[in-house]
Amino acid sequence: MVDSGSPEERSALPPKGARWLAFASILVGGLCGGLIGFAYIDLQCEGDCALWTGLGALIGAVAGAVGLAVVAILTLRAMEEWRRFGGRRQDRDRY
Repeated sequence: MVDSGSPEERSALPPKGARWLAFASILVGGLCGGLIGFAYIDLQCEGDCALWTGLGALIGAVAGAVGLAVVAILTLRAMEEWRRFGGRRQDRDRY
């Protein structure tokens, strides 16, 4: 059996730049979600609301980061599949 290349060429991992971009987008999504959660509770609460605004910011940050993480993972997987198959569609209906 002939070796088709180095281990880096056969890796299923997306390129480093794409992974760093996905990581940065998750951080930005968490930050935006935290700001939205903070503002949402802050607009509704009167008086001493430090606990509630903090919880709103925390829940918003986690929700934003998790949502963007799902999108980033799906995007990276689709990108790898596109790279692996070269955009060719498999014709499974013939058989």
